[in-house]
Amino acid sequence: MNALAVTAGTIRRIGSHLGGAVGLVIVAVVVLSAVFAPLVATHDPDALDVLNRFSGPTAQHWLGTDHLGRDLYSRLVHGASVAMAVALTAISTALIAGTLLGILAASLPARSERLILILFDVVSSFPSLVLALAAVAVFGPSTMLVVIIVAVTLIPHFGRVARAQVLTVRNAPYIEAERLLGASSWRIVFSHILPNIAGPLVVLASIDIPVVITIEAGLSFIGLGVRPPLASWGTLIYDGYAYLSDSKLPVVIASSALGLATLGFTLFGEALRDAVDPRLDGER
Repeated sequence: MNALAVTAGTIRRIGSHLGGAVGLVIVAVVVLSAVFAPLVATHDPDALDVLNRFSGPTAQHWLGTDHLGRDLYSRLVHGASVAMAVALTAISTALIAGTLLGILAASLPARSERLILILFDVVSSFPSLVLALAAVAVFGPSTMLVVIIVAVTLIPHFGRVARAQVLTVRNAPYIEAERLLGASSWRIVFSHILPNIAGPLVVLASIDIPVVITIEAGLSFIGLGVRPPLASWGTLIYDGYAYLSDSKLPVVIASSALGLATLGFTLFGEALRDAVDPRLDGER
């Protein structure tokens, strides 16, 4: 119950400001659309209707159709599922791996810690797109490859924050008391350190979601991510761009959806950061 009360209080803080409220609404719409895509989509996203290609918004096709007569609204909804699946899987993987490596680095002797930090620096030196190009040249494009590449490049991001947070709390009085009482290192890590460093890491993960969504869309746009006919916002933008002379509607709709989603998650992440920042407690 205490966790539910904390969550409810955090959501109230997020919604108490205009930017946070807007972000919260957009995030809710995107997440619900992704989760319930088969229920809220009005058509099969891959169903062809060539006779109605480039149709404008109608009662049958709410946002019109693309160059193959596929329903744009349904493809946008299923594109949200792809975007959220890639973002959440990649960020969850990077969050878990980065947190464990950060805790390990803070707990090891200086020489071993330095090796982990050097590993973080090496991985961080490769931008996601450059690493994706190299990986696709070897393994070929796939959705799973996008998830792996994004997760690997984000691990140092979370690892450094986790290490810094552990260095801050590991000598706190309650940690010392647990050691004196004979608590094992595992108990101290999972019962005390992790709960106290989770806040900044969760905020960081929420702020990274729009970044990952944009990376996935960019890779799909250049043909290195989600493969057709699977709907993705990146492939929708590419299809609209390829037939821009026939109709501007598909590229405008797909680009607007991507822009609104990234804006919503950015506003939500910033509002969440402010909501959980203890330095702001006295101002509320």
